[in-house]
Amino acid sequence: MIEGKRLRRTWRFPDFASALAFVVEVGKMADEISHHPDIELGWGRATIEWTTHDAGGITEMDDDGAWRTDKIAQHLKIAG
Repeated sequence: MIEGKRLRRTWRFPDFASALAFVVEVGKMADEISHHPDIELGWGRATIEWTTHDAGGITEMDDDGAWRTDKIAQHLKIAG
């Protein structure tokens, strides 16, 4: 958590393609729940940040998105 306003986590990967595949899965999930995180993608890493800009901080939607993101990482066997 960053200043009580955002849920942010970075995952590490062995290469860019793996990080991109993770981001694609998170993007599909975000479309399904109609709530979208900020995503940073780089070689061997992806950072996902959940917040509700209109509410000025974390809402239940962010908690749910973060939980679902963790489940995607678990399914793909990614260490955070």
